[in-house]
Amino acid sequence: MQAKWISTIVTIAMISMTAIAGVTNTAHAQSDEVAVDRRLPSSQTEIKMSLSPLVKQTAPAVVNIYTKKVVSERQRTPFFNDPFFKQFFGDRFNGAFGAPRQRVERSLGSGVIVSSDGTVVTNHHVIDGASEIRVVLHDNREFDADLVGSDERTDLAVLKLRAVERELPAIPFGDSDAVEVGDLVLAIGNPFGVGQTVTSGIVSALARAGVTGQDYQSFIQTDAAINPGNSGGALVDIDGKLIGVNSAIFTKSGGSNGIGFAVPANMVKVVMRGLISGDLRRPWLGAAGQAVTADLAASLELDRPHGVLINKVRDGSPADRGDLRSGDVVIAVNGLPVDNPNELKFRIATLELDGKAELSVLRRGVETKLAMPLEVAPELPARDESIIDGTNPFSGTKIANMNPALADELGVDTLTQGVMILAVARDSLARRTRLQAGDYIVEVNGEPIDSVARLKEVVRAGERGRDWKIAVKRDGKILTGEFTL
Repeated sequence: MQAKWISTIVTIAMISMTAIAGVTNTAHAQSDEVAVDRRLPSSQTEIKMSLSPLVKQTAPAVVNIYTKKVVSERQRTPFFNDPFFKQFFGDRFNGAFGAPRQRVERSLGSGVIVSSDGTVVTNHHVIDGASEIRVVLHDNREFDADLVGSDERTDLAVLKLRAVERELPAIPFGDSDAVEVGDLVLAIGNPFGVGQTVTSGIVSALARAGVTGQDYQSFIQTDAAINPGNSGGALVDIDGKLIGVNSAIFTKSGGSNGIGFAVPANMVKVVMRGLISGDLRRPWLGAAGQAVTADLAASLELDRPHGVLINKVRDGSPADRGDLRSGDVVIAVNGLPVDNPNELKFRIATLELDGKAELSVLRRGVETKLAMPLEVAPELPARDESIIDGTNPFSGTKIANMNPALADELGVDTLTQGVMILAVARDSLARRTRLQAGDYIVEVNGEPIDSVARLKEVVRAGERGRDWKIAVKRDGKILTGEFTL
């Protein structure tokens, strides 16, 4: 879809005023400590200013990414949808007579060159499962690319272009924590495969959560048009710096509705360093809480609803050793405000390990500062991953002791404990008893289960008979069942 300069966009462009003029020279002459001069245009000359110098500076570093993925599928027989055959054979009919075949899926997306040696940042979903990755630059040069690493939890990936013989244009990182609602931004990418496109808008909101399935969510929201194919492209500010990687849109039609989301640059930097080094680890908090609502704010005698009310702290965790307590309200991390658990988790995850974070906390209405160590989630107790076989309701499951490190990997509450089912094999007894991945095994034949070792003991004893009574926790609810095998 081609971008059109309509009156509303022209009005938005007015906000750029003198900060855009001479952007290639003046913006880089300013130090990072100098605040951006935000004001309305003061003359007709300023209104007529163009964003083209900014586009010329940044667009060459935004690339198109073409991927190829080989997918295996089974051919369906002509009779597969016939109700008569499905009544007797179901899916097995197709499996027995359908021959497997392979087909090639092709997809496209965008990426950003962040280093002149050919390091490219894009979205995980752009390259997920790709067997071949081809990158096309703004000047039509083409490169094969290797996948350095990918992180599904933040929807980010890092590529390295092959056979780079000379320095490539790159966009420097900006400080996404300095971004404010109303700032002018450009979104650059390759929507619908029509070629590189630039759209402009403003930052509509910050710290947006609940947008995608990723568990580290604190998106920058923009009304700059983002469409399919823009994923992995650049969101840049008026200084020509990368403040975000475009990741998702809110849409019912498949096109832009003026609600787009980008992963903040500060998170991109942390993930990129971890993927390049091969050691992507994040600090963990070791506490759980909830957003402060109006009713909670009134009961806590706060002047307004803000912060995260802590309701549980794990013994020995960084939060515990930093003296964070149940009932505290965390309002900021290193001076940056937090208003919900996702934002608190995001702020902690963007910090460097082995340092300390300063938590601003309201305790009984009085603000205090806490120094919390920044450490990786521990493997305690040992996860002891095991596969259960035999004649029992758990046969065909892969189980493990839940610990903070495993919980962090799975994106679940790091305070949870117990034995979790990680996977259930197809056509297994566990599948027939309707056990699911994510279930916590609470009790078997009246015996409480607190470890993988204990479950194995109880299962061995239970196999002497045929009757089973089990209890599992699923989505916070306890479910019980009785089975005869």
